[in-house]
Amino acid sequence: MSTLDPFASSRQPEKGDGDTWWFVVDPVLILSAVLIAALGSVLVYSATRGPATTLQPADTSFLERQIVFAIVGLGLGAAAALLDVRRIRALTPLAYGVLVVLLSGVLLIGAEVNGAQAWYALGGFSFQPSEPGKIVVIVMLALILSRADVGLKRVAVALLMISLPVMLILGQPDLGTILVYIAVVAAMIMMSNVRFRVIVLLVIVSIAAIVSIFRSDVLADYQKDRLAVFILDDAGIEELGPDAARIAYNAEQSQIAIGNGGLWGQGLFKGTQTGSNLVPAQQTDFIFSVAGEELGFRGAGFLLGLYALLLFRIWRTAVRATDDFDRLLSIGVMAMFLFQVFQSAGMAMGMMPVTGIPLPLVSYGGSSMLTSMIALGLVLGVHRRRYDYTVRA
Repeated sequence: MSTLDPFASSRQPEKGDGDTWWFVVDPVLILSAVLIAALGSVLVYSATRGPATTLQPADTSFLERQIVFAIVGLGLGAAAALLDVRRIRALTPLAYGVLVVLLSGVLLIGAEVNGAQAWYALGGFSFQPSEPGKIVVIVMLALILSRADVGLKRVAVALLMISLPVMLILGQPDLGTILVYIAVVAAMIMMSNVRFRVIVLLVIVSIAAIVSIFRSDVLADYQKDRLAVFILDDAGIEELGPDAARIAYNAEQSQIAIGNGGLWGQGLFKGTQTGSNLVPAQQTDFIFSVAGEELGFRGAGFLLGLYALLLFRIWRTAVRATDDFDRLLSIGVMAMFLFQVFQSAGMAMGMMPVTGIPLPLVSYGGSSMLTSMIALGLVLGVHRRRYDYTVRA
């Protein structure tokens, strides 16, 4: 193990250590994820329970579904942790093909929600294929970039493979998910054994591509308004029109809710803004505003502290990984969580532009919950493989 590894241990694992479950798994990572999901379920219930009067009891349907999502997610995460790495590698091309088919199909028969045709709807449930697609992208990139020397050709192959699902998601359009994909790709390429001149070239090309996209008609007008509202004053927002004013109003209501919470919060289930449904999408994209208003700075800070602990354990697993594939897989998952937490919480506080990105393990939704749990399961698998003495491909 490299001497530069800050978490390197002088003691090498022994074969008998594999018989002790707490040595093979990461209990801190598991506990932090469970605590986040539990707190998230409470926040979802608070955001969706309604007035809860004698004549109208509290609505528990969202809470019940969220708990089911979390339990199923824990099971899928455990299964992902136990998957053999050779099986993961073998299934990746098939998973990529299924992802492309699902993303293509959703453009034809998908349900439109909030201006994006990104969901398959069946009965009372919906499925967003771009969410588990994040895992497919992470594993695919880890498979392509896990080499001792990553040159321009291999980076080009990685970008080409990722460009197809990104273009399909852009057709929905779903700007928030695309930003997550970009953050994951950037982090994994930067942390691979890529040559420095390739990084410089990619930075130049990326800047040119971003400028071209904003000057073209690729993004819908309301998506451009979301980004513009973040940097414009009231006069500039008014000039953009009613859509921009509505977006600014939504962001303002979230900031008011967080401001109401102060240091100690208004109390669980006692938020005035969230209790009156003044915050849009408060059980999904803006759920951090519920934590800020009802739990205050201390409660919201505690939630962010749990995320920090979770991210630290993922990073710890990455630097202790036994090979480049496992290391990049962990880095991809960490980048996914880090960007989503930063963007979702920052959006609710007015620090980031308004984009539809869920808060992992907290926001209501099965697709997001299952994706997050499976991703953490893959990280636990990386941790377990440090003590796996079977022959690996």
